[in-house]
Amino acid sequence: MKQYLKESEANTRRAYEIIEDLNMVTAWRSIGAEVRPVGSLAMGLMMKHRDIDFHIYTPTLDPAVDFGVMAQLAGHKSVKRIEYVNLSETDEACIEWHAWIEDADKNLWQADMIHILAGSRYDGYFEKMARRIVEVMTEEQRETILKLKYDTPDNEKIMGVEYYRAVIRDGVSTYPEFDRWRKDNPVDGIVEWIP
Repeated sequence: MKQYLKESEANTRRAYEIIEDLNMVTAWRSIGAEVRPVGSLAMGLMMKHRDIDFHIYTPTLDPAVDFGVMAQLAGHKSVKRIEYVNLSETDEACIEWHAWIEDADKNLWQADMIHILAGSRYDGYFEKMARRIVEVMTEEQRETILKLKYDTPDNEKIMGVEYYRAVIRDGVSTYPEFDRWRKDNPVDGIVEWIP
């Protein structure tokens, strides 16, 4: 098996271990929230960037309630840092939580838990994007995406959707092509694209 496929599988397994170990989903469900995985973990496209993404939905947003959930997670010895951003009064209608978690091998993971107001603009949007990508992506495209992620320099910050759009929509297949594609397709903020 190719090294980048092995790394993808290993990181996917480790992500699910972290979710289970911290009881992340259970903690959010304890306030009546619906918890949905999004991003590379939901699409089977994990690679070097150790991130876990959840969108969390409730009919109201209350920072005090969220802090209670995050207190549960903060009590776990592997949680090293937590960041809070209140965007409830913006078009995004959400509270962002970012937690940095150290795994058994001392690798740092970032868990993005975005608590979104149910029925607001982005309710279900990124879940739909993930489902559609999985539906249309061929195995060859999946491997190309994983290889591009694997070839990305560690210090380079690239949104997952950039890889998906470049490969699925525009047929990019090598990292030099991808680098040129990014220069021609700059992103600023949220990318709304569903194949």
